Amino acid sequence: MSNIVRGRCLLKVRINEAGTTQSELARKIGYSRQQLSNWANNREKMSYEAAVLICRVLGCHAEDLYEWHFA
Repeated sequence: MSNIVRGRCLLKVRINEAGTTQSELARKIGYSRQQLSNWANNREKMSYEAAVLICRVLGCHAEDLYEWHFA
């Protein structure tokens, strides 16, 4: 069986693709801009619940928020 490893966060890329900002996304999902910055800069991993909220706003899938590596 393969192991799946979560890599670099792609939140900045997805925010740019959606034509919005971290501040605007933070307002829409009810998290602070600092929290989004922590995720986007790989200081923290976002929860699945946060990923789902982000994806609903940005129109992407949860697996689009990170690079994934299969070992």
